[in-house]
Amino acid sequence: MKKKNMIKIWAGVPALVLVFAVVMLLWNTAYTRDNKFPDPPAEALGEAGNTQTAVLAGGCFWGMEAVFEQLKGVTDVISGYSGGEAKTAHYKVVTKGNTGHAESIEVTFDPSTISYGKLLKVYFSIAHDPTQLNYQGPDVGTHYRSVIFYADEHQKKIAEEYIRTLDQAKVYKKQIVTELVPLEKFYPAEAYHQDFMERNPDHPYIVYWDVPKVEHLKKDYPELMVQP
Repeated sequence: MKKKNMIKIWAGVPALVLVFAVVMLLWNTAYTRDNKFPDPPAEALGEAGNTQTAVLAGGCFWGMEAVFEQLKGVTDVISGYSGGEAKTAHYKVVTKGNTGHAESIEVTFDPSTISYGKLLKVYFSIAHDPTQLNYQGPDVGTHYRSVIFYADEHQKKIAEEYIRTLDQAKVYKKQIVTELVPLEKFYPAEAYHQDFMERNPDHPYIVYWDVPKVEHLKKDYPELMVQP
């Protein structure tokens, strides 16, 4: 979907509920925010107007989509499925957990503004926990696994080097389990999944699991965010 004007999706959420959600997410986080999160491998910025795409999976696509929609240089984010076949790329089928699909997002970005590596930094430090094998928070199954579907050898190289850096730096309490898989096809999800957090800011799942991620993004990487 086309990226809409950014809104404060956390507006109207009861303060005590939001504070509780942030505290719980910090309590369960895989790494401590007392230390600076390592930067990705250095990349030369690309040409303006020559957009690229990144397909990432890390749990429920509602929160993943909401996080990446906040970033400067990101022009579009679509929730969908990747890893399986076209005939099984439907929510009620994917949630059975036996299709090979993972709930994913397709991020269209301008590499002259934000690099692929910077997207991965947000992916690893904000959007999900890459040490959780076949689950994210309350969502269990291989369709919620952590996967980078790389589009080319450049994306593969950046992801491999970054994962190696993060593991060697012992950023997390456990080892990263993120899979690196060549992208074959991305299938957009049903319309009601698109821009879900923007359209349903008071949904209990959104308030507890996803609003805190956007809050962390605001706190940790304000320079990467679109200004309202």
